[in-house]
Amino acid sequence: MTALVWFRNDLRSIDNTALSRAMEAGEARALFIATPGQWQHHHMAPVKLRLINHAVDNLGEHLAKAGVRLDVLVVEDFAAVPAALAAYCREHQVSALYANREYLVNELARDNAVAETLACPCYFLDDSLLAPPGSVLTQQGEPYKVFTPFKKQLKDRLLQHLGQVQPRLKGDAIEPPTKAVFSSPDCDALLEGWPLDEDAALLAMRRFVTERAADYKTERDFPSLDTTSRLSAALSIGLISVRQCLWRLLHEHGDAVWDDASGPGTWLNELIWRDFYQHVAWHFPRVVKGRAFQADTDAIAWSYSQAAFKAWCEGRTGYPIVDAAMRQLVATGWMHNRLRMIAASFLVKDLQLDWRLGETFFMRHLIDGDFAANNGGWQWAASTGTDAAPYFRIFNPTEQGKRFDPKGQFIRNWVPELQSVSDKYLFEPAAYPGALDYPQPIVNHKEARLKTLALFKAIKEG
Repeated sequence: MTALVWFRNDLRSIDNTALSRAMEAGEARALFIATPGQWQHHHMAPVKLRLINHAVDNLGEHLAKAGVRLDVLVVEDFAAVPAALAAYCREHQVSALYANREYLVNELARDNAVAETLACPCYFLDDSLLAPPGSVLTQQGEPYKVFTPFKKQLKDRLLQHLGQVQPRLKGDAIEPPTKAVFSSPDCDALLEGWPLDEDAALLAMRRFVTERAADYKTERDFPSLDTTSRLSAALSIGLISVRQCLWRLLHEHGDAVWDDASGPGTWLNELIWRDFYQHVAWHFPRVVKGRAFQADTDAIAWSYSQAAFKAWCEGRTGYPIVDAAMRQLVATGWMHNRLRMIAASFLVKDLQLDWRLGETFFMRHLIDGDFAANNGGWQWAASTGTDAAPYFRIFNPTEQGKRFDPKGQFIRNWVPELQSVSDKYLFEPAAYPGALDYPQPIVNHKEARLKTLALFKAIKEG
C-alpha cells in the first residue's frame, strides 16, 4: 500500500508537512494536478503559470533523489479533480492521501469533494502560514479585523511556540520523471532572476536575510533600489516555507526580529501581513466572492470608464510614477510593493474606477499573484477593506513620486519620454515648456480627490 502526497502551492521537498507525514506512513509517491481551466478562471498570470511549470519539473528531480516518484495529471478544473484523483488512487493502491491545507473558498470546496469521493482516508494539514486561520482570535473569540492587534497576537503566539523546520528528506534515489509536464506560455525571459526551485529559493532567502534585511525598513520603499527580498513568487507557490524564513531571520538577527523598528522586524511584519489576509479570506469568504470587506462600500457608484482604465493599464495617465509602475508590471510581471499602493490608489481614488478592475489586472500579470494578498492590498487602497485608516487617506501621486523616487531614476528608466526632462519638471511634466511625447494628466488630482470624498460620503452619511 502507498501513501500519496498531493502537491499544490507547496512545491518543495524540504520542510513540507504533508510530504513528511506521507513518508512517515511508509512507501510514498507524489502527485501534482494541473487545472488550466481553473487557473484561467482565477486569472493566473502566464508568467506565474510558467514558473509553476518549472517548479514542478524541478520538484520531480528533488523528490527522485529521496526515492519518491512525482506524477502529473492534467484535468480541466477543480470540479474534475475528485474523480481523477480517485481513479489514480485505485490504480496505485493508495492507502492514504496527504496534502497541505489551502484556505480559499474554491480550494476548500475541492478538498471537501475529494474527501467525500476517495475510498482512502484524507489528511489535510496546516503548513503554509505562521498560524492557521482560526488560531489567532480576540479575547472574545472573534477574528481580528485590523492588522496591528492581529500582528501583536500572532507574535505572542510565535514567542510561545515556533513551528520546527523539517529537514531534507533522505531515501534511495530513483530515475527522475521526464520534463515538460503540462503546457505553459514560453516567457522564460521574464523568469530571469527568480528562483525556480527550492534550492535557489533558499539561497535567495539566506542572501537577503544576511545582506539586506538589516536595512529593509529604511530602504524598502524606494523602487530604484534593489532592496526587497524578491521572495514573493517563491512563497506564493511554496518553493520556500514561511517557517524557513522566520528561523533564518532569528538565526541571523536574534531578538531584533521582534522589534517593529528594525529591518528584520519590518520584514517579519510583511510575512505576517501574508498570514493576515489569508485569515481574513477564511473568516470572511465574501471577499473571495468579489465583495468588499466593508459591506456598505459595495454601494459606492464606481466608474467603469474604458478610456481611463486603458490609460492606467498602459501607463499613459500623465502621472510619471504611476505610469512607470504600470509599465514595469506589464513588461516584467512584477511591481514594487510601494508602487502597487500608489498605482492602486490612483485607479480608485483619482479615477474612481472599481477596485475589482485593478485587482483582476494585477492577478493577470503578477508572477507572485496571490489572491488573498492581492485582494487585501486592493481593498486597503480602496478603503473598502480591513484598514483602520479613514477613507479620506488619498495618495497624491505627484508627491509620492517625489518622495519615493526623488532623483527620478525609476521614472526615467520606465518612461523614456521623460529621460531628458530636468528634475524641475520630471514629476509634473505638464508644466514643461517644450514639447513632449508624453500624455497630459488624464485627471486633476485635487478635483479627483473631492469627487472621491463625495462618493464615500454618499454611502457613509446616506
